[in-house]
Amino acid sequence: MSELRAAFYGDDFTGSVDALLQFARRGWSGRLFVGLPDAAVLTAAASAVDVVGIAGIARSLAPAEMDAEVRPVFEVFACLAPDLVQYKACSTADSAPDVGSLGRVIELARERFGERAVPMLFAQPDFGRHTVFGQHFAAEQGVIHRLDRQPTMSNHPSTPMTEADLAVHIGRQTSLPIGSIPLTSYGDLPGRLAAAGEAALVLDALTDDDLVTVGAALGALAPPVFAIGSGGLSHGVAAAAPGGEGPIPMATGETGPVLVVSGSRSAQTRRQADAAAAAGWLVRPLVLGEEGTDAAAAVVASALRSGRSVVLTSDDVDASAHGRAPLEAIAEAAAGVVRRAVQAGVGRRVIVCGGDTSSRVTRLLGVGSLSIAANPEGNIVLLRAHADDPVIDGLELLLKGGQVGRDALFTDVEALGR
Repeated sequence: MSELRAAFYGDDFTGSVDALLQFARRGWSGRLFVGLPDAAVLTAAASAVDVVGIAGIARSLAPAEMDAEVRPVFEVFACLAPDLVQYKACSTADSAPDVGSLGRVIELARERFGERAVPMLFAQPDFGRHTVFGQHFAAEQGVIHRLDRQPTMSNHPSTPMTEADLAVHIGRQTSLPIGSIPLTSYGDLPGRLAAAGEAALVLDALTDDDLVTVGAALGALAPPVFAIGSGGLSHGVAAAAPGGEGPIPMATGETGPVLVVSGSRSAQTRRQADAAAAAGWLVRPLVLGEEGTDAAAAVVASALRSGRSVVLTSDDVDASAHGRAPLEAIAEAAAGVVRRAVQAGVGRRVIVCGGDTSSRVTRLLGVGSLSIAANPEGNIVLLRAHADDPVIDGLELLLKGGQVGRDALFTDVEALGR
């Protein structure tokens, strides 16, 4: 058994990175693994840091596939015996009965961690996510929308949001009873959580202070506490009991051009690509299929060698025309271009757009774990890759969710270190 304060599984990579960042901002040391590592490796890390994370891909999996992905992680976490086990979910509660089911997560957690009600906190105010009386809201382009009316999430290609009441939304994914606790009933939140008869409870948060209230309540419960939530949950838990690590640097020593590979079809990622094009970057569609990768990689390498940054997009690509699942085809093409650029010695700063794409590209590159290198602003974090392959080891990565970052994000990253 370790003195580990928390362990989390992230259902996609960008969300996993956000959780690591939220803990680090409050002085908690941590390490994020790319998939479930060898038990000895994870145990060694757990004895050296406050929080360990495992970045997974459950958000894009069917329930049966989720069982195979998540159950072994829960078994290992139970053996590590941290105070808190967090299933890191997206702050927009991305999930459905047939893909990324949070209802199934609740069922699996009750098998391993007991039948106490699972607290669920999706709010993340600094990212424009709020829950009030169980209704969830999400900002887009500075405007806060009810979740089922937010332009991106209401039209999401795999998990479109048709319901803003999170208890109803998650209740459709399980036969277990799902309830909620509003802010107006937070007088004895630990007692309410401990005595609840529901299988899981949605928790409100409008401000960062509300996150800390929830974090303190979870800290008052007998461990191990299993909870589902966004980076806002990580924030609340760590802010309620800060660690002793120093501040995160704002930049690294890396300079030179940036390579962006995108599996995101988000309008915000497209705005970022357009802003990069206006700044003189080479912006072109990602070429899918092995036959086109070498030629595309040569063009990319030439641009990077000349000092010109590159964006490869996928929202303008027909990913269904290659006999593969679109996500897999995009990820393989993106990873192939990145690897060739790194091997050619012309790319050490890489941005991967899209949570599911980030998961797969990072694994395809052979990255074993990630640590925080810098936090330039907000929820933007630069990571250092740790890998057995010396070509990949030390690579600087920014794994970006589709809706994350302002329009000038790509050019802002390029400017770091100048």
